[in-house]
Amino acid sequence: MIYLILSILASTAIFVIFKLFNRFKINTLQAIVVNYITASIFGILSYDSKINTSEILDSNWFYGAIFLGFLFISVFNLMALTAQRNGLSVASVAGKMSVIIPVIFGLYAYNESLGFQKLIGIILALFAVYLTAVKAKSSISTRQGLLLPFLLFLGSGVIDASIKYFETAYVPENGIPIFSATIFACAGSIGFLILIYKALNKSFKFEIKNVFGGVILGAINYYSIIYLLKALQYEGFESSTLFTVNNVAIVMVSTLFGLFLFKESISKKNWIGISLAIVSILLVTLA
Repeated sequence: MIYLILSILASTAIFVIFKLFNRFKINTLQAIVVNYITASIFGILSYDSKINTSEILDSNWFYGAIFLGFLFISVFNLMALTAQRNGLSVASVAGKMSVIIPVIFGLYAYNESLGFQKLIGIILALFAVYLTAVKAKSSISTRQGLLLPFLLFLGSGVIDASIKYFETAYVPENGIPIFSATIFACAGSIGFLILIYKALNKSFKFEIKNVFGGVILGAINYYSIIYLLKALQYEGFESSTLFTVNNVAIVMVSTLFGLFLFKESISKKNWIGISLAIVSILLVTLA
């Protein structure tokens, strides 16, 4: 349970950092590339065995790490595009409603339980995510296009399901740091290539504050993944339960942080969503 709570807090801290990026005019793409490099370094430093490059290249999870690295950077860019073209609420809803993908995957692949109480909790969780994320002056409009939100929904869900699959099937308990480091290194490498492309097209302006922001983000991002992986290793929680609680709690806590730290307005719908989130977490956890 402690690892799940720490993962939720770390993921919420990422939300706070992105809000501060906007306040201090930090370039998000540059910071996210530095973030992945920093997170990879943290993984390498946390690995308590000797690093053998050939063993990593020959490991069963190596190509999975490349796949996840590609997904990490791709979904981040999808999130940015969706927020810009469809609105922040649409991006938030699409990203967190994707919890249904790892939930279904856990039920199908690992024969996890699905009683009436748990089913009701999952359904309430989906309503809670929607109501909590939608802001008072925004609406989910199909006229603006469904392609980007759908791709974000799909990508976010595949990431969560893939993390569970590789952690269960291929990654040994002491291999989590190097597995995570490889994922982040792949994502950072792809992001670095994007920055090179922008530099060649003269649309790149470097500022040192972007590096500082990326380092802070990377440290927290690393531990958000590490704690999630450690929580997935705990036999007392099924993945369908864990992902539901994790995603709903992140939306709920992030919304409350927005209220108290950034004085964001919260509508009646948001409060109803927060209330449903608490109920859904209790139902799924106690099922």
